[in-house]
Amino acid sequence: LAKHPEIKALMKPDYNLIWVVVLMVLAQLTAFYLVKDLDWKWVVFWAYVFGSCISHSMTLAIHEISHNSAFGNSKAMWNRWFGIFANLPLGLPYSISFKRYHMDHHRYLGGDGIDVDIPTNFEGWFFCTPFRKFMWIVLQPFFYAIRPLCINPKPISRLEVINLLAQLSFDVVIYYLWGVKSIFYMLAGSVLGLGLHPISGHFIAEHYMFLKGHETYSYYGPLNLLTFNVGYHNEHHDFPNIPGKSLPLVKKIAAEYYDNLPQYNSWIKVLYDFVMDDTISPYSRMKRQLKGEVKQD
Repeated sequence: LAKHPEIKALMKPDYNLIWVVVLMVLAQLTAFYLVKDLDWKWVVFWAYVFGSCISHSMTLAIHEISHNSAFGNSKAMWNRWFGIFANLPLGLPYSISFKRYHMDHHRYLGGDGIDVDIPTNFEGWFFCTPFRKFMWIVLQPFFYAIRPLCINPKPISRLEVINLLAQLSFDVVIYYLWGVKSIFYMLAGSVLGLGLHPISGHFIAEHYMFLKGHETYSYYGPLNLLTFNVGYHNEHHDFPNIPGKSLPLVKKIAAEYYDNLPQYNSWIKVLYDFVMDDTISPYSRMKRQLKGEVKQD
């Protein structure tokens, strides 16, 4: 910032995010209606080919919203309510809990017992062969769901209860209107999209140390178009209050800080290398013992 103070001008809400999220919700509602009378094989097909992409993209929209990118820091609660709305087509309550834990990830990156993005010791010990690492990727939604309960359980908040009730109400309405195939499409899309899917390469690309000494990596490939530029991850951790839309500008303005860092151009290759490289496993993360006072959301 001292060298490039113009970056401060990028620290503002991205109001286009609101309309993109609304359109994504409407797209999934349309899909729920269209799959209700299809054969099961086509429900599964479209859940993976289309629903999984929308669902994973929506989780990254929720990531943007967790940083107050939709309405700005001055309207924090507007962002929380909007996150609950964006959560609806995923089928499972996620938004509020994600926000609480994700803020810890930014404040205490790699903090032992705090940052639940760090795999458990069991994951590192068991998923150590190519086949087991492949299964770990398939089961990523499961581990991301239970890991906070094992590493850093938090009291349930009022907003989490509201998130849960809103989601259950939405799911009941979808089931009542269009039946079990629409519900299956919704839930299968979320599970498949966060598991063995090209976009899921970002989970591993962001912080797994393929090179010693490099803890965070950026990805500059085309899937950023579907993921709100989450691939610009060094830039995001440097400036978490800048919306994803503007992170390419950060890289352009401060090119001397980012261009020479290790980077990726393919999340699919990241997934392949993770499975096949015997030196990489869920253990390949930087873990820190935190000192001093820890303040959590």
